[in-house]
Parts: sequence; structure tokens; C-alpha cells
Amino acid sequence: MITLKKEDGPADLDGVTHLSIGVSWDPTGGSSGGVMGMLRRKTGTDLDLIAIAMQGADPVRLAGLDSLDPMGNGSVVHTGDNQTGRGDGDDETVTVEFARVPENITSIVFVAAAYKKGSSFQKARNISFKVYDASGGSSQQVADIWPSLLSSDNGCAVAKAVRAGGSWKLEVINVTGKIKQGDEHALMRFAISK
Repeated sequence: MITLKKEDGPADLDGVTHLSIGVSWDPTGGSSGGVMGMLRRKTGTDLDLIAIAMQGADPVRLAGLDSLDPMGNGSVVHTGDNQTGRGDGDDETVTVEFARVPENITSIVFVAAAYKKGSSFQKARNISFKVYDASGGSSQQVADIWPSLLSSDNGCAVAKAVRAGGSWKLEVINVTGKIKQGDEHALMRFAISK
């Protein structure tokens, strides 16, 4: 297993027909112990993994939130919204089938966001991103991405799959910033700047 870092530069995805990115997190009680901490852990926090399909510098489709198959052809598919972070394994996953991605899509930006009001990275712990080679019908984890989420920001552009001629590359972005909660256009503008 390798940990991909921004400094590593783009990784070739030659031979990868299906790529999955999964995010997992655990709810935290913050600094509250006792009953309040237990209640906060029980209700959890809602983080979101969003994949934004780009046509050059323009965002054209968004997978995540309530849009699970934005292209309508299964090329970029989101597993659905986990609103608590409770449970084992990945809490949210996006899978890309490169052969089905329309030719006009030049890149796909993967963003983690505390998008809904009241959610924040500070209300979660053990946030991790896993990269899977899902070619051939089974998923095999090939890498981890551990972005820094120590800021008070509520958005992190984690990685970007970029079309390179007839193949694709994956690069770690790891850039945080503020996203107006509940504003889908602000989310897409955030992806443009990455």
C-alpha cells in the first residue's frame, strides 16, 4: 500500500478501467465528555465526498449529495450520502468507469466537504481517503490519500483524475478552502480554482 502525496506528481492509471475513491470518518464528541460527548458521537457528523466533472475550466456535472449518476450512463457513480460516519469501511464512494466518461470531460475533481449546515471537519476524526482499482469487477485498494484537515476550512480538494490523451492520471491536490454551506454553485466554484 502506498500513500499518495501532492509532491509525488500525477500517477499513471494505465490499465485501470474503473477507479474508486472512498472516504471514511468517525464521529467525535469533540472535547465534550459524558452525556454530551456520547450524544455527539451517536448523532455523528455529515461529511460529503463529491466528484465534479470538468470540461476544461467549467464544472458540468456533480456526483454526490442527491445526484448519484449525473452523466446518466454509469460513468461516474456515487454510492449515496452517509450522514453520520458510523459503520465500518468507506462511508461514501465514487466510482469512475473511464471508457464511459464522455469525451468532453477533461478532468474529475474529488472534493471532501462539510457541506451541510452544522457539519465540520472538526466534528469528525480519522478521516481517510482510499484509492481502489475496481477493474475486473472487484475492488482492490492500491493507495491512501491523507489530506491535512487541521484548518477551520470546510472544503478540501483531495485529488483530480485528468485525461491525458487516451489514458488518465490521478494527482493529489490537497488544497483546503471555505465553501458556503448548502450552496452547490459555491462548491463548483471551489473545484474550478483547483
